[in-house]
Amino acid sequence: QVKVVESGGALVQPGGSLTLSCEVSGIDFSSSRMTWYRQAPGKGREWVAWIIEENNTHYTGAVKGRFTISRNNAKNSVYLQMSNLKPEDTATYYCNAWRGPELDYWGQGTQVTVSS
Repeated sequence: QVKVVESGGALVQPGGSLTLSCEVSGIDFSSSRMTWYRQAPGKGREWVAWIIEENNTHYTGAVKGRFTISRNNAKNSVYLQMSNLKPEDTATYYCNAWRGPELDYWGQGTQVTVSS
């Protein structure tokens, strides 16, 4: 059974920082592409950042320079370090593990709210 579990969401003030974690079990984690997505209220889900191998990373423009994705294959975990948070970063953040069309797994999400 594959499990994808996000954690770390919280209420944070604008300009603050937060780190999200995602732990995966039941798949070959080291060979999976790991992606963070987010969905704001009333909007569609958008990709935020993804990582393959140890340090091949990509970011959407809105978060480039503020967010950092990383992974620890020994812990089957991926992280999203977020800094200089803005109100528009408010969303439910989802972790996705992908190894192909038939091997595509999602977590339940963790809520990030940026507000003063």
